[in-house]
Amino acid sequence: MKTQILEFNPEWIDSRLLEAAGDVLRSGGLVAFPTETVYGLGGDALRGEVSRKIYAAKGRPSDNPLIVHVGRIEDVDKIAARIPEQARAAMDAFWPGPLTIILEKKPIVPDPTTGGLRTVAVRMPDHPVTLALLRQTGILMAGPSANLSGKPSPTTARHVRADLDGRIEMILDGGPSCLGIESTIVDFTVTPPMILRPGFVSAEQLAYVTGSPVALDPAVFGKETAGKEAPRAPGMKYRHYAPAADLILVEGAEPEHVVRAIGEYVLRAAAEGRRTGVLTTEENRERYPAADVVRCVGSRRDDATVAAGLYAALREFDDLGVDVIYSESFPGGEHGQAIMNRLLKAAGHQVLEAEHGRGHGP
Repeated sequence: MKTQILEFNPEWIDSRLLEAAGDVLRSGGLVAFPTETVYGLGGDALRGEVSRKIYAAKGRPSDNPLIVHVGRIEDVDKIAARIPEQARAAMDAFWPGPLTIILEKKPIVPDPTTGGLRTVAVRMPDHPVTLALLRQTGILMAGPSANLSGKPSPTTARHVRADLDGRIEMILDGGPSCLGIESTIVDFTVTPPMILRPGFVSAEQLAYVTGSPVALDPAVFGKETAGKEAPRAPGMKYRHYAPAADLILVEGAEPEHVVRAIGEYVLRAAAEGRRTGVLTTEENRERYPAADVVRCVGSRRDDATVAAGLYAALREFDDLGVDVIYSESFPGGEHGQAIMNRLLKAAGHQVLEAEHGRGHGP
């Protein structure tokens, strides 16, 4: 299969290109599309055989539910059996934007799209190209991230092509994603509503607009769902966002301790003949001279920059042949919860503690 790439100017959307993408979707094909979070892999959500093609293209387990992308709020009524007032308030406040809501589904949504669940995950992306595609075609798109399953999510069309070239029909290049991590997922079928995956929309923001407390699922920072239990949302059961190299998070009470500990871990790994990488920020980028590769992922003064650069940095370590990556941790800040959720999943919950300025590991 030859993958066609269509380049868009987000400030002026060519309707002829959208129609070409619509033709692919109507024929049952797959189209990678840009969003403000990461690039998605789209297909007609109401056709079970198309959802199966999405799973196959990604190498994704078929019990890992897909998110349905809509172009208008009224589209939700087509696929949701019931929409609580709190969910409507959240849609009104945050759509289009990085919020996915989970609702009871109607029979029109096939089981392959929802991973066999009785619920459906829905969001309206905030990207001019994809919003225009959804509204022009009227198609509801099932859309997980447009990467091979388990790898760091793509934030550029180039990332998508590296993973899925020859596996899908079309890639829509709408420029780099501005946020860089996936949407917040909130389950509105439970009381109180529960965050299953943190993102740029916080629990505090949700509580304010819904008038309800919002819970946080323990699995957000715990290990992956075990056994045969079906995940209720993307990212809950399987290792996600992971580079090929071993990724290890280093935590400590003091930032200075973390820097010194990472320096020690780098020296130990180098002595074992391993090519080392360090994931850091602008503030510490010059402090790891022994590492083979150092990548600055943003600034601690603005952790939105850390989120935006995270997946691209992880992919770059793979491109440069790194064997092990030591990452600083980012627990604070406005988006620390979401960033740490992604890093813990990517690291397979490998965490080392920095004690009194020294690495304390196995």
